[in-house]
Amino acid sequence: MDPSLTRRHLFLCILFPFALGYYLSYLARVVNAVLAPDLVADLSLEADTLGLLTASYFFTFAVAQLPLGILLDRYSPRKIESLLLLVAAVGALWFAIGNSAWDLIIGRGLIGLGVSACLMAAFKTFTLWFKPEKLPLLNGVILASGGVGAITATAPVQAALTITDWRGVFLLLSGLMVVASATLFLLVPEHTETQHKETLRAQLQGLRAIFSDRFFWMISPLTMLSQSSFISIQSLWAGPWLQDLGGLERTAMAHTLLLVACAMVAGFLVMGTLAERLSRLGVEPILLSAGGMLVFQCLQLLIILVPEQNWLTPVWIGFGFFGTTGIVQYAVLSQHYPRHLAGRVNTAMNLLVFVAIFILQSSIGAVINLWPQVSPGHYLKEAYQSAFGFILTLQLLALIWFAREYRCRHRKKTLKPKMT
Repeated sequence: MDPSLTRRHLFLCILFPFALGYYLSYLARVVNAVLAPDLVADLSLEADTLGLLTASYFFTFAVAQLPLGILLDRYSPRKIESLLLLVAAVGALWFAIGNSAWDLIIGRGLIGLGVSACLMAAFKTFTLWFKPEKLPLLNGVILASGGVGAITATAPVQAALTITDWRGVFLLLSGLMVVASATLFLLVPEHTETQHKETLRAQLQGLRAIFSDRFFWMISPLTMLSQSSFISIQSLWAGPWLQDLGGLERTAMAHTLLLVACAMVAGFLVMGTLAERLSRLGVEPILLSAGGMLVFQCLQLLIILVPEQNWLTPVWIGFGFFGTTGIVQYAVLSQHYPRHLAGRVNTAMNLLVFVAIFILQSSIGAVINLWPQVSPGHYLKEAYQSAFGFILTLQLLALIWFAREYRCRHRKKTLKPKMT
């Protein structure tokens, strides 16, 4: 940590601006879970169209990741994020005034592109200003701000719908994104290391080294599928599930999603703090994260097999809490690779996660659409079970892969003779 900056300056000039950007990013990401009935009613959307519309955010987000990693390691993270947030503001405005499914797909795609740097720019900036051992906690704090965005996207958005409609929500979101862009540009200080320049060829070689490294591929499948499954369900399909299988009205559904979002905030903070403290005792953060993802899979199995109302609230709260554990692996990657690769390794991981979200979120809609609707916008129990069961199977296979690779790596470390 730079000794020239006080704790107050670090909070006001680094943590707060990036937290505001990520807050809005996550609000835009998950708000469709509450707005879905209104979008379906106003535009007569089918389940597969609704899934594609919501997933378009994740497609453009994913496409941006590799170029973004190169840019973050080459230029100022604050300038890049400030500029992209203006693109997100345009997307939110487009969404608000759209009159067709394609208008909303384009608008949401622009939002995804515009917020694509919100988390990665923060992670890159933290590697410049803070010690490596502080990264899990700091990453947890910034992620918790996203959780606050998820909280805002539930009951508060539902309450806002009593005085405006979904168009008004996105108009407000557009204005807030402009404010966040200005805040980042004006408050965040430059770090001399952000001016470090590699040739484009050297940067591409660094990216190639990441994608050819077995350590990266040990971590990425499980992290990718765990995070993409969590976000795919939380940002859209949790809302319809709670109404169709949980039997909840709109307000009760929004309040349950609020509890899920609160649990997510707690998960980010607890896992970040726990990872830092356990690492002092010799417990690797990678194992904490893998254990949490196993619990997350067990909770998904309960959601699939026991959708009765008795289990509804505690199971979904657990879903929100343990759905965050995969994010610890970003700090693991930042600690494993040289600092000048921090932007590229995190965006490489993010690329895989958000490609998977686009595929899974739209696939869930396609699978659900194979069954007839109970009524417009409402679906059968078997449809949800098949869709959720499919993505859980993928996560279980990834967990087996991780356990195998970790065991092989640990065995090689044990058998490798020490160099003198």
